[in-house]
Amino acid sequence: MTQFISSYSTILDRYNNLIDQGNGPARKADEKEMESLGLGVSFGDMFTSQLDKLNTSQIQADELAMDFASGNTEDLHEVMIAAEEARISMELAVQVRNKIIEAYKELSSMQL
Repeated sequence: MTQFISSYSTILDRYNNLIDQGNGPARKADEKEMESLGLGVSFGDMFTSQLDKLNTSQIQADELAMDFASGNTEDLHEVMIAAEEARISMELAVQVRNKIIEAYKELSSMQL
């Protein structure tokens, strides 16, 4: 029994040493890097920012189409590219929504 306790305390000491090593300056740099990659951001914040980007692309495509229709711009390629990017972004958002709803339904149907 004492051998089990001593091995447990050895493992616990090693764990604490790893934790202490992780709190150094290198750890803080990793956290900053994670935030820059969007890994330290909550799901809600990330989802909101992506919806804002989607909205911005839709508005930009609409504005370019209106400018082309009114004769303010003559670059049809730019208008078509913006419209296609907005369409693809919307399709992606719809598919993500469908997957979230599907996952929610699956989780709600699970028995605890």
